[in-house]
Amino acid sequence: MTETEGKLTVDRVFDAPAKEIFNVLSNPENHAGLDGSGMVKSDEKSDRITGVGQVFTMNMFSEKMGGDYRTENHVVGYDVNKLLAWKTAPAGQEPAGWQWVWELDADSQESTKVTLTYDWSHVTDKDVLRMITFPVVDEHELETSLEKLSGMVAGPHHTN
Repeated sequence: MTETEGKLTVDRVFDAPAKEIFNVLSNPENHAGLDGSGMVKSDEKSDRITGVGQVFTMNMFSEKMGGDYRTENHVVGYDVNKLLAWKTAPAGQEPAGWQWVWELDADSQESTKVTLTYDWSHVTDKDVLRMITFPVVDEHELETSLEKLSGMVAGPHHTN
């Protein structure tokens, strides 16, 4: 785990090809099953992520955030089998600066280093900083997301 000002980063090597991992990550239907924080409850019927500029909606729950809510996730990074990144915002609002970045680095055809970064370093709105105490998700929860991804990639039950 790496922690720098405003970022948490975890990584793990998977015994799976980058293409298979990317296939799981690029389908928002899988995100509730990947979420180590327990806040993501379901996808709001989003299409597979295919490029920068897309927005996908997630149904969420958090005591810290006042119960049930929705997020709109604006895709800001996309490189097939290598990168997925999105900035999150409450539904109907513009992103305030935090983002999730998944990077895939194929060590070989059957081995991939997966790096997950939770980055809130660009949050500058003082109202947001008063309302939300960052990080909302901790290192253990990020590690749990990697563990869940490992189970989805290894198992026959992931969604295509």
